[in-house]
Amino acid sequence: MNASRRKIAAVLFAVVASGGLVACVGAFDPSTDAGSPMAPRVRGLVDANRAYPVWAEFPRSTEPLPEPVSIMAQVNRLGGTGQALAGDVSRIDWQTTGDPAQFVAAVQARVDEVPVAPVTADTLAEIEDFVRRTRERGQAPPPVDRR
Repeated sequence: MNASRRKIAAVLFAVVASGGLVACVGAFDPSTDAGSPMAPRVRGLVDANRAYPVWAEFPRSTEPLPEPVSIMAQVNRLGGTGQALAGDVSRIDWQTTGDPAQFVAAVQARVDEVPVAPVTADTLAEIEDFVRRTRERGQAPPPVDRR
């Protein structure tokens, strides 16, 4: 065949999808059982709400629109705040310039200064026990002797 598998698959997908859409067309034209006691009420509600609202039916806003000068002042204020923030960010030392081991020790010392609640310590012990048991279960079995 001259057509690639992708082209054949694309055509088959298009045929199946269009068949599915054609099968769903009946769902968009529901009919009401005329013998139902609710039929007149349903038909009345449908007929009353058949038209979509038009823009003229929406209420007008009572708040006055802001003046262009005030909008421009707010935009300029935001621009100034953004520039100040960019200046603050540019002054941050994003790279550790010293010894990495010393940096880790300093961070660990800061973490160790914070007292740990007993409940947290119990939870940590449970987590470490779970990790140990999971690692033990995850070990590969010994190789099979094939002699």
